Parts: sequence; structure tokens; C-alpha cells
Amino acid sequence: MANRQDKKGRSKFPEGQFIPLPYSVVKHHAWRSLSGGTVKVYLELRSRYNGKNNGKLCLSMEDAAVLLGMSKSTVCRAFKELEEKGFIVKTKQGRWIGRQAHEWRVTDKPCNGHLATRDWQNWQKHKLQKNKSRYPLGT
Repeated sequence: MANRQDKKGRSKFPEGQFIPLPYSVVKHHAWRSLSGGTVKVYLELRSRYNGKNNGKLCLSMEDAAVLLGMSKSTVCRAFKELEEKGFIVKTKQGRWIGRQAHEWRVTDKPCNGHLATRDWQNWQKHKLQKNKSRYPLGT
């Protein structure tokens, strides 16, 4: 694919941009517990971060569903999972009237002069307790 440029000579698809995912994130049990669809939603949301707009990241349920080839209910579950596990925080409630999407903050980057909170580091996976009635012997 040729490197297309806009009228000012800037690349429409800059090859030098990337989404850094540090080992401290991808090796953490919270990241590894995310479903595949949730990872896709996170990467799409995270790709909207430009270095200074954390806390104002927008990705509507409908846009995510269309872009990622997922149902809106799957996208909704993905956002909930990302919130529960501390990867994102809702900073502004969206509104149906006016069709405004929620605004989000990713917790691995600074926001409004505050350091990254890295809330995902505090997430604890729920351990299943073995219950003999749940695992009957001999049946």
C-alpha cells in the first residue's frame, strides 16, 4: 500500500505511530484475563490517545461495533470489563440526546497533570474455591 499524503504533505497512515504496551501491563494477570473482544476495544480506544487528550477519549458503542465487527452488547460488556479491571475510567457520561459518546481515561497514562493511576494493578482475580458438592467424586 502506497504511503498516501494529504494536501499538506502529511501521511494519512503514519507508519511510525504505535500503541506501546509495556511488559508490566501485558504480563499482569489482569491483562491476561481480558477476553479477546475486550482487548480489541481497549486497543481501539487506546489508539485515540495522542499524548495529551487522556480523559477525553471517545469511542461510541456503535462506532466500536462497526469498526471491530462486534455486536453492541459485546462492546458494552468489553467496556464494563475494562472498567472493572481498572484499565479505563469513565470521565464524562455520554448522552443519547445529542448523540454524545462517553469520555474515557486510560489508567496507564497521566491525565490533567496527575500521574497514571494504573488501577489494573490492584485488580485481584476471584479464585474458585473447591466445593465438594460442585466436584462430586465417583460420578
